[in-house]
Amino acid sequence: MRALVIGWASLRHGEATPVDVLGMRRVDAALSLAEVPHDLAWGPSHRLEGLDYEEVDPARYSHVVFVSGAVRGRQVCEVHRRFAHCHRIAVGVSVADPGDDAVTGFDQVLARDHQGIATPDLSIDSPTDEVLVAGLILAREHTAVRSFVTKWVSGIDCGRVPLEPGLAFSDWERCATPDQFASILSHLDVVVTTRLDGLVLGLRAGVPVLAVDPVAGGGALTAQADALGWPALVPAEEAAERENLDSWWRWCSSVQGRAVAALRALPTDNVLMRDMVKAFKTGPVR
Repeated sequence: MRALVIGWASLRHGEATPVDVLGMRRVDAALSLAEVPHDLAWGPSHRLEGLDYEEVDPARYSHVVFVSGAVRGRQVCEVHRRFAHCHRIAVGVSVADPGDDAVTGFDQVLARDHQGIATPDLSIDSPTDEVLVAGLILAREHTAVRSFVTKWVSGIDCGRVPLEPGLAFSDWERCATPDQFASILSHLDVVVTTRLDGLVLGLRAGVPVLAVDPVAGGGALTAQADALGWPALVPAEEAAERENLDSWWRWCSSVQGRAVAALRALPTDNVLMRDMVKAFKTGPVR
């Protein structure tokens, strides 16, 4: 006996949602506890580890467990055809049409919701690992640097939150006030930015900022990092060097990085304000 655990995260045109993946992990843990030999198989959109679903040998398995999501459609029917010799179980799934071939093809259906009856989803008690949450504030221009940064950060194990600093009252996807934007930043662990807004407001919130200046030779971002005494700055010429970005990411994630950022959040005597007030007092009145 050997079971193959699959779900929508295993199928080529399926979507790997957190609920679906956590459901598969929950089944994995339950089968391991019961000492049932089994494998997990993933599709091209979520193949972090384990088997490629399209390459598994059906003859190797006696059971197939389909986990989470709605049971419907051609791809689920293809599971029945491909694993016709297996005992097929659907668990933690939604059943909209009990007469659908995708549903009737299973030997057992253990639904999470069916005909008005619901049970807690499998993901509700599936454990997760806590990771850092990074806000990404990236300029739309300077596409080469932006591409380097996004490609690099896609390989970092963190929760990624894209943020647009442009304020708008009529667009629900944007903040309407700087207070709203600052409140979001205060809940992050790290900010990754190619914009001055990300550097200044991130440090204002006491959050370590990995700043990448998109301007060759150094622009406003470099000047502001110098003014604030902030070390985690990568020049545009070094944006393609993953090792450099990795090094500063580790520093920003460290106790030292957080401590230095907390110091930058302290109130300062801004020289620009002093000079402006002085100009009012000393300048000519017309």
